[in-house]
Amino acid sequence: MAQTTGGNGQEPTPQPSADTAQRLIVNAQYIKDLSFENPRAPHSLAQQPSAPAVDINVDVNAQNLSPDTYEVVLTVKASAKISEDPLFLLELTYGAVVTVRNMPSDMLPAVLLVETPRLMFPFARNIVADATRDGGFPPLMINPIDFTELLRRNTAQAPAAPAGDPPSAG
Repeated sequence: MAQTTGGNGQEPTPQPSADTAQRLIVNAQYIKDLSFENPRAPHSLAQQPSAPAVDINVDVNAQNLSPDTYEVVLTVKASAKISEDPLFLLELTYGAVVTVRNMPSDMLPAVLLVETPRLMFPFARNIVADATRDGGFPPLMINPIDFTELLRRNTAQAPAAPAGDPPSAG
């Protein structure tokens, strides 16, 4: 490998390179809150006469922690009932701290409320499945979620948010 020298024999000074690449960095993921209730145990663990009605609700919110750092929170609420009798109630609040660099402000909601929860979802899904299995039920396997559609629906329904605050999807 040849070494390049300048006209006076000195090595060229490296030019400062501006990092302009768009980046989404997941710094941490964590359970903020996890609640599982089995209100009719042990009776709810017996063979049920019919399949339970399962209701799942997903919500995504983001808040700014510092200029490039955000907390994104994915909330999953699930319940199962036979007739009107609850079998289980589950609520998971799963968070992530992310750093977003060199992102145009118009792309920020999509990055925080679509791409970040898409990265978080498999971990939250696993926690839900483990909690329901550990509660004595078959694991609840949540189908993949279209976070783009969730954001689109909630943006259409929500009033305009103040500038600088990413909207929530949920």
